[in-house]
Amino acid sequence: MRLGVTMPIEDGMSAPQLVRLAQTAEACGIDTVLCGEVAGPEVMALLGAIAASTERIRLASGIIASFTRTPTLTAMGFATLSSLAPGRVVAGVGASSPIVVGRWHGLEFASPYRRTKEFVEALRLCLGGGKVDYDGDHVAVHDFRLAIDPELRVPIWMAAMNPQMLRLAGALADGVFLTWCRPEEIAAKLDDVHAGARAAGRDPSEIEVVCSFWGYSGPLVDQTVDRLRRVVLSYATVPTHAAAFVEAFPSLEDATRAWNAGDRRAALSLVEESVVHDLCAVSADGTRTADFARRYVDAGVDLPVVLAIGAGQGDHDGPFSTVREVAGQLGLSPPETSSPS
Repeated sequence: MRLGVTMPIEDGMSAPQLVRLAQTAEACGIDTVLCGEVAGPEVMALLGAIAASTERIRLASGIIASFTRTPTLTAMGFATLSSLAPGRVVAGVGASSPIVVGRWHGLEFASPYRRTKEFVEALRLCLGGGKVDYDGDHVAVHDFRLAIDPELRVPIWMAAMNPQMLRLAGALADGVFLTWCRPEEIAAKLDDVHAGARAAGRDPSEIEVVCSFWGYSGPLVDQTVDRLRRVVLSYATVPTHAAAFVEAFPSLEDATRAWNAGDRRAALSLVEESVVHDLCAVSADGTRTADFARRYVDAGVDLPVVLAIGAGQGDHDGPFSTVREVAGQLGLSPPETSSPS
């Protein structure tokens, strides 16, 4: 069985700590290490440090926003990583959210579907090595040619939550990246992905299915559940993400109303502990995290990915404990040869 681990980039860990966590994941037999990009480490720098400090593990962004970089700069970054770690690099992209794109970066979060479609099309061309001339409504690249050899092809994953984006991932991407999606919801999501693939004349079985979930294995279970109540609320009240939480979060409408009115305490009180356990894997010994991973695989996911967190800021042991415990529960072990083929 394969398992991925997302670096806890919002836990206040330093770059050296995150590199050590990736090395631990590799030593434990983890297949892929992923780095998102929110308000912590810059993803290319961190992945580069991990690439230089590991030998086997696959490296992916999970996920960078299609608004905050140009396709050309993104291609340059991933080609650089791929030349450093040939065959080990995946470019994960997605639309992100109005908060990240609009409030934090001061950019207009307009037409996320169209922008992401054009971004992926242009990024693939830029990574191809030939001269690129691409004209879209939101993305344009002219007379660009990549001047560094990525050595091997860099696959592209597309983050998707809603039906339109799921179908787009099926039509364009090498993989679909799901998140905040319970195992029992996977089948319906994949129906959209496969419909998009078939409409584009593609074989749906060739699309890698990746699903990320939050997980913790360690002694601070109650503190972690409290933390995840806040995490669930912060994501579920984002307009672009809300639809993904409807089934698991019965009080979402009331919580969103309280949140938008500025009553954070009332909103948080509506996040039942059962909602956290339905969406996240929290236990002392890694059993729930391993169970989540197995359930995702049974539902059709190729690569379940645990976002290995601590109980809160300052708990830097939690992510390491989570990686070791879930790897042990799943019986993972690194291959005998550590060099990529």
